[in-house]
Amino acid sequence: MTRTVAAPTTAPLKLGGIQVWPPVVLAPMAGITNAPFRTLCREQSGGKGLFVSEMITTRALVERDRKTMRLIGFDASETPRSIQLYGVDPVTVGRAVRMIADEDLADHIDLNFGCPVPKVTRKGGGSALPYKRNLLRDILRQAVGNAGGLPVTMKMRKGIDDDHMTYLDAGRIGAEEGVSAIALHGRTAIQHYSGVADWSAIARLRESVPDHVPVLGNGDIWSADDAVRMVRETGCDGVVVGRGCLGRPWLFKELVSVFEGETEYARPDFSYVAGVMYRHAQLLGEWIGDEKHGVVDFRKHVAWYTKGFSVGSELRRALALASSLDELAEHLAAVDQDQHWPESADGPRGRTSGANRVVLPEGWLDDPYDCAVPSADAELDTSGG
Repeated sequence: MTRTVAAPTTAPLKLGGIQVWPPVVLAPMAGITNAPFRTLCREQSGGKGLFVSEMITTRALVERDRKTMRLIGFDASETPRSIQLYGVDPVTVGRAVRMIADEDLADHIDLNFGCPVPKVTRKGGGSALPYKRNLLRDILRQAVGNAGGLPVTMKMRKGIDDDHMTYLDAGRIGAEEGVSAIALHGRTAIQHYSGVADWSAIARLRESVPDHVPVLGNGDIWSADDAVRMVRETGCDGVVVGRGCLGRPWLFKELVSVFEGETEYARPDFSYVAGVMYRHAQLLGEWIGDEKHGVVDFRKHVAWYTKGFSVGSELRRALALASSLDELAEHLAAVDQDQHWPESADGPRGRTSGANRVVLPEGWLDDPYDCAVPSADAELDTSGG
């Protein structure tokens, strides 16, 4: 199956001394964007684009937590190396950034101000933090000031809810404090991943931020066509892809094609999908250091890869219960390999739920300019989201 799309007109994404082409970024996703998945996406893109690590907690990093130090490991072929940090204490964030710069742990640092999950927002982090304008400024100042020349970017949401929008103030503060780019997910925290992303907010942010600060759009990019449409409708300087690549790492190949002017790109048949599935499980086993554990970790990806294909409930279940590469290969071979890409595989995937409310620290909304730093236990001690 072949899709036809007109290429957008855009330039490489410049993050300090780093130039990213095409201007396409893999969004950090807990339990997903580990080194094996980043390797897979990078292989599909031909090494083009920017692929960001899972969320790394600043407290865990400075304490050199074993799991965290493993999560910040990069394959030798990864360049530029990109780490996303989460933190609520300016001093701890500054120490973490200085550690990355001094020890050459990465080439780019992204700051998470967009995570909507309760265990993060109830401590004042993620998408809750930009409401505290002065705290946000202090964190950004510490990060940029300790980066030693490494580019620092920020990723955020529109706000907490429709009554507590923060993205325009946060974008202004980020630009004033010297961030290299700003990414906006066009949803509020209370939406989580429900509803439709508001791309008009991305356009408003692009209009309000100085031209020298790139603005990246995030939300509801399910295909290369969507990425092209977002750039055209919002004027954003690049796109951030999250759930759209779940079970579809070749989306980055398609994105490279359209940004480089190709008018057509081919969608994979199942034989191609099966090969990528096996490769993904193999990479996980090599990274974990145990084939069985790698295949078990891969199980959560099976439904995303097989969405829309005629697999059958029993075979789909067998794929999701495989415990070895040989067993996985055997079940994959039992699926009709000649199936063309199904239209039903397009569109939303991954989490789609919203929330009734956003869990926040007591009194968090009383004063948007109060700069009180959350308590010490607000710094999560584990990484990965």
